[in-house]
Amino acid sequence: MKDLSVNYLGLQLKNPIIVGSCGLTHSSAKIRELAENNAAAVVLKSLFEEQIQAELKSNLESYYTDYPEAVDYVRAYTRGNAVQEYITLISEVKNTVDIPVIASINCVSGDEWVSFARSVEQAGADALELNISLLPSNPRLTSQEHEDLYTGIFDKIAAQVSIPIALKISKYSSSLANLITRLSWKQKVGGFVLFNRFFNPDVDIDTLRVKSAEIFTTPEDSADTLRWIALLSGVIDKDLVASTGIHDSTGLIKQLLVGASAVQVVSTLYKNGPAQIGVMLDGLTRWMEARSYNCIADFRGKLSYEQAENPAAFERIQFMKYYGGIA
Repeated sequence: MKDLSVNYLGLQLKNPIIVGSCGLTHSSAKIRELAENNAAAVVLKSLFEEQIQAELKSNLESYYTDYPEAVDYVRAYTRGNAVQEYITLISEVKNTVDIPVIASINCVSGDEWVSFARSVEQAGADALELNISLLPSNPRLTSQEHEDLYTGIFDKIAAQVSIPIALKISKYSSSLANLITRLSWKQKVGGFVLFNRFFNPDVDIDTLRVKSAEIFTTPEDSADTLRWIALLSGVIDKDLVASTGIHDSTGLIKQLLVGASAVQVVSTLYKNGPAQIGVMLDGLTRWMEARSYNCIADFRGKLSYEQAENPAAFERIQFMKYYGGIA
């Protein structure tokens, strides 16, 4: 019997497959089904800062008033209602499954979340995933000012909780390795999830409207994550979790080989159902048996940048492939 257990954020997981934040992790019934199919942990569907702001705007428009006290009441009610629904979900899930439950906040500022983060911990969440969705699209912000936003958001929330915190961040940074390294120095950062996925726009040329592109990932989408997990594994002393494009056991094994502590899956579960978790674990077990690996620690990081025979492949692959003799 192979040992598939891993450690993530100080939590002991029975295997390296975490179900990422999505619609499948928005109800206790669905989460129970994921746990029954051997999910090692779940990240609850994110509570979005924009979601609260939009609901607040709607409520203020419905109850328009010139009285500041009334505006404050509507603001507090809106925030409290959204938070209470989420807190209730955490409590229900903790009473339903025996796997770690990770709360998720998707935010672009630290303002709305100070008290909420504390409530998440009190409700019993085992950890908190802070999904900081920052696209460097503001031409008035320097790269340093943009990256400082990560620190500002994290510091405000970290001051409120003692549970482990993972940062789910964007790949868009002028110096991504340096940014992650500096963030890793913060004591309360337990790990990083690479990467969050933005809304991908498309254009309908018939209606002349902007629409959503394909919402599900493909295995090919995992390339950037694979590169950065490999480059950072062993360089920073924090957990790294691969997200985006992990659909099968092959994708899972690749990420572990370059140094991932675990992976998050979403699209493959929508396409293949919760039983896909078992399929991926079976594939991982057979692969380990064929190579006489007894546990994941036997091979995790074996092909990271630091340990790979050809580390240049992670940095200059196109140039080196054609001009440096790399096959």
